[in-house]
Amino acid sequence: MLLDILFLVGGLVLILVGANMLTDGSSAIARRKGISELVVGLTVVAFGTSTPELAISMISAVKGTSELAIGNVVGSNIFNICAIIGVVAMVKPMSVSRNIMNSEIPLVFLTSLILLIMGNGPLLDGDTSRMLTRVDGLLLLLFFAIFMRNTLLQAKGGGNADKADAKPPMKMAKAVLFVLVGLAGLIFGGDIFVDGATGIAQRLGVSDAVIALTIVAAGTSLPELAVSITAAVKGKPELALGNVIGSNIFNVFLVLGASATIAPLSFGAIGNVDMLVLLGASALFWIFGRFFKINLITRAEGAVLCAVYVAYTVWLVANA
Repeated sequence: MLLDILFLVGGLVLILVGANMLTDGSSAIARRKGISELVVGLTVVAFGTSTPELAISMISAVKGTSELAIGNVVGSNIFNICAIIGVVAMVKPMSVSRNIMNSEIPLVFLTSLILLIMGNGPLLDGDTSRMLTRVDGLLLLLFFAIFMRNTLLQAKGGGNADKADAKPPMKMAKAVLFVLVGLAGLIFGGDIFVDGATGIAQRLGVSDAVIALTIVAAGTSLPELAVSITAAVKGKPELALGNVIGSNIFNVFLVLGASATIAPLSFGAIGNVDMLVLLGASALFWIFGRFFKINLITRAEGAVLCAVYVAYTVWLVANA
């Protein structure tokens, strides 16, 4: 147990240090290349912080533990929206640009809806198994390719980096080094954090499904949490939003797409309640930004998202 606690604390420290370096490095690259921080968040940062989910889900697919692969993605995406956006908004209300509201956030809802549809084969076509097949995996990878193409076109023709920041960006070599070292800290820190948290959970007698949807999902999403809070505190809300949005899209289209292409994935105990919570969280994310205080996610709305995550976690534990 002591070793697990040391892994937990050490992993968290590495994640926080890595998040700070990754935020600084990626922001500097964006400014030097004239690329908006939103695009950097949707691509470089989102891919980097989704690497733990990618590694765990692909390894799980190879080892035949598909419940862990799917549960990791579903749980991570719920955590990203409810816990990360919720906490960041409570720390500092998040402004949401019209472009994000009309283009990127609907994609987050779409990924949740696609996953719900793919997980309901028995209901929709009478199939007896609830599986992500290799065909499903290839379709998800195709969606991912379309998303990346559109994002890269946005990088070419979209807005420039913010010129109002008078502080000169760090040198390119240093910025790249910060990104690489930051990613390494995030990935390694996330890995040992999950090992420690999972070890503690198993010793406490928590089921595999609950571990996948909570401990592993939250652990692999800690990079997104750390990056988003750091970015928001440093006055870079687009980087924080882009990171969460990009990570959710990466998790479904790339992580599950690649994993299901390697080996078909059974949903197992990951049921409609879990996927409906994800779909509902995605809808709340869009509604809070579009209505009420338009283009702003307030502290109160952040608190609601956090409350949804707490309620869902309590329900999982109660029904374990």
